[in-house]
Amino acid sequence: MNPPVVPLGKPRAERADAVRNRDHLLRTARQMIEEHGVQKVTMDGLAERAGLGKGTVFRRFGTRAGIFQALLDADERQFQERVLSGPPPLGPGADPVDRLVAYGRARVAFLVDHHAIARAALDRNEPALVGDPSLTQLHVGMLLRQCAPMPNLEGVVIQLTAALEGPLLLVWSRPVPDAGTASQTKDFLGDAWQTLIERLAR
Repeated sequence: MNPPVVPLGKPRAERADAVRNRDHLLRTARQMIEEHGVQKVTMDGLAERAGLGKGTVFRRFGTRAGIFQALLDADERQFQERVLSGPPPLGPGADPVDRLVAYGRARVAFLVDHHAIARAALDRNEPALVGDPSLTQLHVGMLLRQCAPMPNLEGVVIQLTAALEGPLLLVWSRPVPDAGTASQTKDFLGDAWQTLIERLAR
């Protein structure tokens, strides 16, 4: 995934036409993925389908991977909004153990649902860094301090963060034992996360 998108300052305003073009391109890319899959989405194909010049698409995204990075960024924003201000137990207001369980399940589901897009977002010319785990690390650390203070807590938080971020995406090309469909995979890994959190919080 891309780095956290929680704003750190007031962003520069985009021109209205640039915003419209970006939103139109992202909607079009999602339609192409739904109809034909990730592999069929190209810079030229997106420009043609969207009815925009190739230069507009290249200026907006830079590379083919940039298309998928932009899609992930948009979906990551929505995910973060659910965590920061959505209804409990994922959002505020629930017991910290329940929130930790809900966060892990939601993050697993997010990664499973976005797996093909996330792999396509990796730029071959750049290091294959699978996401910036800052939000997960901060969120898990905050909740774990509330429900299960323990020795070496920071190291535990790093280990838990790793369980939800890079490894899931890096190893996804290999079958997960006892996990079949995407829905079964979410349950399989979500149940494992819940077991881990409940054992830690005893």
